[in-house]
Amino acid sequence: MSVTEQLKERSGSKCELCSATDDLRVYEVPPVSTGGLDGSLLGCPTCIGQIENPDTTDSNHWRCLNDSIWNEHEAVKVVAWRMLHRLKSEGWPQDLLEMIYLEEDTLKWAQAMGEGEDADDVIIHRDVNGVVLQNGDSVVLIKDLKVKGSSMVAKQGTAVRRISVDRENAEYIEGKVGAQQIVIITKYVKKI
Repeated sequence: MSVTEQLKERSGSKCELCSATDDLRVYEVPPVSTGGLDGSLLGCPTCIGQIENPDTTDSNHWRCLNDSIWNEHEAVKVVAWRMLHRLKSEGWPQDLLEMIYLEEDTLKWAQAMGEGEDADDVIIHRDVNGVVLQNGDSVVLIKDLKVKGSSMVAKQGTAVRRISVDRENAEYIEGKVGAQQIVIITKYVKKI
């Protein structure tokens, strides 16, 4: 059974955030590298579009989180927590944030994307051209890079998909080159 079929069965063929039933698709909750059933949720285009593009967020749409915060699946709770933090200036999400409970590992997963941090504390990663890099972006190497602790050389022009940013250092990102997960310095990449 595919992940899509398993998620449809788990959710009753409804968006796990707002209960919409049209055009549902799998959304892998970043920065999970494995995805799969535990790292994904079934979402509608409205929810997924607003999650991926914060500029289009309609706060009234997210009042559905009143139900979603009680979902038994961690991926759904993680997205609910992130959206509530994104919207907390609206007032009403603060009450829901006080009610939601996340295990320690789940909370770390929810915080991994930087939601809920003060703007002054957020570390911004930029590529060689100054373009902001975020978890899940794709980049291309602009020069050959020797991989420390290995005889491997990552060649110029290699695409690195679904990067993860280092929350402690603005110069480091992680990504897979071939089968190996490596740390890359941001001044050697260009966002694609």
